[in-house]
Amino acid sequence: MNFARMALLNASGVNLASLVRVLGLVALAGLAGCAGSLGEAANSTPTGGNGSNELARIADRYSASSTPGASGYKIGPQDVLEITVFKVPDLSRSVQVADNGSINFPLLGEVATSGRTSREVEQELASRLGARYLQSPQVSVFVKEYNSQRATVEGAVKKPGVFPIRGRMTLLQMIAQAEGLDKETASSTVVIFRQTETGRAAARFDVEDIRAGRSEDPVIQKGDTIVVDSSSGKVAFGYFTRIIPVASLFKPF
Repeated sequence: MNFARMALLNASGVNLASLVRVLGLVALAGLAGCAGSLGEAANSTPTGGNGSNELARIADRYSASSTPGASGYKIGPQDVLEITVFKVPDLSRSVQVADNGSINFPLLGEVATSGRTSREVEQELASRLGARYLQSPQVSVFVKEYNSQRATVEGAVKKPGVFPIRGRMTLLQMIAQAEGLDKETASSTVVIFRQTETGRAAARFDVEDIRAGRSEDPVIQKGDTIVVDSSSGKVAFGYFTRIIPVASLFKPF
């Protein structure tokens, strides 16, 4: 950034320290298109803070629903659950989630589990058992085997959520499973968070470029988290994309 532009920004009331921190975050992760996350980082990163640590925290928030072992992990078909009912060994067991997203549990029959966290399933089992069969039951649920193949779609789409990956699926196909972009709020910028052999990484893509054939439609992998940016950040992105190269590969942070 040249001194004339810095002076103009300063005269316009822009907090240069915050801007520099944001630009540092963008350069570290190649996330020029992730407006909501970058805005959060600019507001929450203290002076002298570690930008890569802030990006890791943001990635954790977005990817919790699809990261094995995370408290926010959403259960899916073929996952195996270990269910324990305190002092009732006959009800404690390992069960596999069926293709329809449910399990069969003694006394209760079919219980929906897909798209829910372990904690949510614990609460439902305890509530239903307590309503008719046990007094103040203590139920624990944890995922014993993570077998579901799926990715998470967040942000400005019509139906955010966790969706199955059926064979070879691309970014546009995953967005279609989320019923498409929210035309009132979505921009064309999408960020994919991914866990690689060397750690977490992210890349930015432009949906309009992909649809027009100017860019390749990336193949989605198990555990990916796709974040569609809101159009409220378009002004900021217009500036960022002029000074930060577009990410063509997944960059670690």
